[in-house]
Amino acid sequence: MSLNTFGHLFRVTTWGESHGPALGATVDGCPPGVAVSEAMLQHWLDRRKPGQSKYTTQRKEPDAVRILSGVYEGVTTGTPIQLMIENTDQRSKDYGDIAEKFRPGHADITYWQKYGIRDPRGGGRSSARETAARVAAGGIAREALKALTPGVKITGYMVQMGQLRADRDRFDMAEVERNPFWSPDASAAAIWAEHLDELRKSGNSVGAVVEVVASGVPAGLGAPIYGKLDTDLAAAMMSINAVKGVEIGAGMAAAELTGVENADEMFPGRGGPVYSSNHAGGILGGISTGQDVVVRFAVKPTSSILTPRKTITRGGEAAEIITKGRHDPCVGIRAVPVGEAMMACVILDHLLLDRGQTGGVRGPIGAR
Repeated sequence: MSLNTFGHLFRVTTWGESHGPALGATVDGCPPGVAVSEAMLQHWLDRRKPGQSKYTTQRKEPDAVRILSGVYEGVTTGTPIQLMIENTDQRSKDYGDIAEKFRPGHADITYWQKYGIRDPRGGGRSSARETAARVAAGGIAREALKALTPGVKITGYMVQMGQLRADRDRFDMAEVERNPFWSPDASAAAIWAEHLDELRKSGNSVGAVVEVVASGVPAGLGAPIYGKLDTDLAAAMMSINAVKGVEIGAGMAAAELTGVENADEMFPGRGGPVYSSNHAGGILGGISTGQDVVVRFAVKPTSSILTPRKTITRGGEAAEIITKGRHDPCVGIRAVPVGEAMMACVILDHLLLDRGQTGGVRGPIGAR
């Protein structure tokens, strides 16, 4: 079984541990002739890498990506692309205490229960560091999308930290790149900064909600029942370490609406149908409508905190644990570029699937 691989035609396998010598991804199924370079991929990794502000882990990793195969003279060859990112700032001694104890809220205990062996250094595969490989693979997907469907644009941002929500009436997408929280609401970012400062100093952490929007996605991606676009998007986002919930479009809030309120009415437009709203999140029956594809996911608070917590040892004895080391007080901040990467991988995968099944044929709407 390959349980470290996702995707159908565009397939990504991630490998490596948080405190091993390196981690990375093997990308298979990328079309040939796509312009790719290490500098292109580095742009996306630089957005995720740690130590860029006091609100993220202070582990100093350059996250320099190397392309080991699958690219020749600046373009993809259609063969597997091997990406490697070396770990350079491990401090495994910080994790000596958790070799015998399990962190509450962390995967330590379930990895041990399943395998009878685990890598306690930084959490091994359960560490958020694994997501660096996803961002590198997402960079490949972005370049392929740019070549195949230049109109696709993917943007992620935080919409909530703990109980503090951004105000959609104040959204300015230009603000996303101007603050350390990827927030389109500058006022919310200022409030979050104060809140996170207090939590960080008290040895605590907090969760967050991230929204990712893909605009310019053509209608017709996805397939009925078991090949739904939203099924794969939900699985991709849920596979990110620390994610505990995923919504498409209105998501859980749709349960509060009536049929009249929820229906996205359609009107004739010059380039196709025009919709009154987007409660569906750009997907109906598992197939993209041509509207923005909207996904939100909830990230739990970081489990590694300095506040003492009750736990047990491997021997089943009661204990108390304080997790030392360098950790994100809000892991949702660096989850933004990870969510973007997963969106890019899934959209590209379904674009390739659609090309293989329909060849891009579409049912006509309007006069022919």
